[in-house]
Amino acid sequence: MAFALWLVLSLSSLSGCSQTEDVALGTLEWDRIALPAPVAEKIVAIHVVEGQRVVQGQILLQLDPAQTRARLHAAEAAVARQAAALAELEVGPRQEEIERARAALAAAEADAVDKVADYRRLSALGDKNYVSRSEIDAALAAADSARAQVRAAREQLLELERGNRPEDIEQGKAALLQAQGEAQALRVLLEKLTLRAPRGGIVDSIPFKLGDESPVGASLVVMLTGNTPYARVYVPQPIRHKLHVGSVARVTLTGVGGDSLGTFVGRVRMVRNDPSFTPYYALTGDDVARLSYIAEIQLREDAAPLPAGLPLRAAFLSTDVDSAPPAPPPLGGQIEPGDEAAGGDGAEDTVDPSTLSAPTEQRRASDHEASFDGGK
Repeated sequence: MAFALWLVLSLSSLSGCSQTEDVALGTLEWDRIALPAPVAEKIVAIHVVEGQRVVQGQILLQLDPAQTRARLHAAEAAVARQAAALAELEVGPRQEEIERARAALAAAEADAVDKVADYRRLSALGDKNYVSRSEIDAALAAADSARAQVRAAREQLLELERGNRPEDIEQGKAALLQAQGEAQALRVLLEKLTLRAPRGGIVDSIPFKLGDESPVGASLVVMLTGNTPYARVYVPQPIRHKLHVGSVARVTLTGVGGDSLGTFVGRVRMVRNDPSFTPYYALTGDDVARLSYIAEIQLREDAAPLPAGLPLRAAFLSTDVDSAPPAPPPLGGQIEPGDEAAGGDGAEDTVDPSTLSAPTEQRRASDHEASFDGGK
């Protein structure tokens, strides 16, 4: 009698839901994280194996840091050199340099006085035709050169006394910042040579072996992350307009021969707006000529132990997930209070009645009473 009652309830629920289910095929997936190689260096240590569960921050793999560490030392030396050069610019010239410039000015002035006196003597002798005109011109050129040397020495002394220009100091600061940035970039690169898990998860694959030298950007470690897997399905074009983020879906894993391996409930977390061609394993009947839209269904915690890659079938429910048929009771047994809410052997994912709203409970009770009367 109990099994007959369950059969009546199931048929009644299925008859009410068969017209509201839209089906899509796909596979079970986990969020994947690929850790690329920052530089082309040899792998010197591998601390994990494929399939191992790791926590955030755990060391996964080590690349050879020798060359990067040497570049960092050179960059740090460049920082020290630029810092010393900036300090020299800010302090200005030494007092000894200023005194030397003053002495050079005094020497230039003395030489200029001598050259001017020679010119005047030769010019007086030239008026009496005692010297040639070329000698007078040479003495005049020497006097003019001596005067120019005096002006140059005076300007050089003035430059030292005024100190360095603000623009030179700003250039020194910019050069120091550039050197510091290059050193910091090498520190970050050196840290990246020790690959750590960015999130907790499972090591899915390690493409390279110990001693390999991978190219820049190649994936060194691929991880599966997230608390629960998701179903990636290909939604046929006729039902695309019915789906939106948050839609309820019942995901059934399929095995060899189409046998069900379990049913799980989830909600749509993403639906692509751009269509793509339907993959071969999702073609059913007239779907060969149709485009499909990729959707992702986030499953609940009960699907956490499942591996990636399992084929599945997703049914999108337009009714509340709580209207799913109850699980069958054991043959020859009685339906105990709460068995319908508990879901029997757990093959179907149900919701705790305490979380149902009042209208939902009333609707379920009325549907079951009507089905029971019809069975009589």
